[in-house]
Amino acid sequence: MTFEFLLTSLIIVASPGTGAIYTIAAGLTGGARSSVVAALGCTLGIVPHMLAAISGLAVLFHTSALAFQALKYLGVVYLLYMAWTILKDRSMLSVSAAGGDKTWMQVIVSAVLINVLNPKLSIFFFAFLPIFVAPDDVDPIGRMIALSLVFMALTFVIFAAYGGMAAALRQHVIRSATVQTWMRRGFGAAFAILAVQLAATQR
Repeated sequence: MTFEFLLTSLIIVASPGTGAIYTIAAGLTGGARSSVVAALGCTLGIVPHMLAAISGLAVLFHTSALAFQALKYLGVVYLLYMAWTILKDRSMLSVSAAGGDKTWMQVIVSAVLINVLNPKLSIFFFAFLPIFVAPDDVDPIGRMIALSLVFMALTFVIFAAYGGMAAALRQHVIRSATVQTWMRRGFGAAFAILAVQLAATQR
């Protein structure tokens, strides 16, 4: 493992995206525990893309326009669904609702789906991992797995930190109905914008 890999991974993970936004939303609506569950779900959502890249299945998404477009638009639909559910929710948060309206299983499933239905992750792993594997490496598969696990660990830690910071602001959000309303509008708009960006993504 190199410093370049850690730095590149850190920049990629820390960049705002669907997983980060979902984890922040979970921290604001469900508290610190909910944000950790969301961070775990987003991390687990990386596994299929990692396995696809390592097994070579990511080549399919790189070469097949149909496969890429199908997964892409499933992701777009799911992001728009997330935006719609957030915007239609008119309930107000309370201190007693420490877990939010969703169960932990619902939070983790939503988080997993957000990353699973993002074809850019498969392309990313397919293009990213080989850069840091030497041509003469005696165990290239093992090295890619090790690098992927480091990337996943960084994802969990950074996303959990985002969610924890959001959870720390939760009390201030709960005290203001206006803040809650604009928070929902902001997250709904963010997911809608991300859906548009994903729809415009080319291979």
